[in-house]
Amino acid sequence: MFTGTGTLVNASTVLLGGTLGVLIGHRLPVRVRSRVTDALGLVTLLIAGTSAIAVTDGSLSDAVGDSAPMLIVLGALATGAIVGSLLRLEDRIEGLGDYLQRRFTGSAASAEGADAVAEDARTRFIQGFLISSLVFCVGPLTILGSITEGIGSGADQLLLKSALDGFAAIAFAATFGWGVVASVVTLVVVQGSLTALGAVLGDFVPDAHLAALTATGGLLLVGVALRLLEIKQVKVGDLLPALLIAPVLVEVVTWFR
Repeated sequence: MFTGTGTLVNASTVLLGGTLGVLIGHRLPVRVRSRVTDALGLVTLLIAGTSAIAVTDGSLSDAVGDSAPMLIVLGALATGAIVGSLLRLEDRIEGLGDYLQRRFTGSAASAEGADAVAEDARTRFIQGFLISSLVFCVGPLTILGSITEGIGSGADQLLLKSALDGFAAIAFAATFGWGVVASVVTLVVVQGSLTALGAVLGDFVPDAHLAALTATGGLLLVGVALRLLEIKQVKVGDLLPALLIAPVLVEVVTWFR
């Protein structure tokens, strides 16, 4: 298989699953779609927990000391929140979703007539795009799978992720509609970039750095789960810089040890 196969297959399963979800979603009562969203929130919380536990990874403790991993994740999230808020990343992601909604479904929305209906369709599209982009692109399989494929170790992890994302896309699209399908744009950009990064880095990706990144990503997924469960609308988009800051902090702490 050529490099990039995993991302290509992943994008295809999201497109297929999202389209299928849109086609069957309108047949389901609102109550059923709401329960499906709750189920997705709980599963996302489970995935988040299995990712966040990477903060206890032995390679991370060996690199930075036993007491530092939690502080590194805290520092990454706090600093990431400041940077992301100043850059208004969540607003920019929503803006991209709004652009895609007008680009691909604008005429359909206006044909529905009432402004309230059109606004509801717009909101659902943007929410579907934002939440799906975060779920499909923040998890450990995205990061590790893309880098692993880039360094030439195969696309097995991304192929597994493709199957999981395909089923998730069906459920998401049944509730949020075409915004889930549009999240393929984000998926291709993020995973493609990580695969290219893996190809540049070769096989030198320290386990400690990946553990910090994975743990931080797990906490971001907690924020996504809270949104799905309608507990708190966490601005997860503004926290995304934490994913870049976490491995940098690991490197800094390692220098001073």
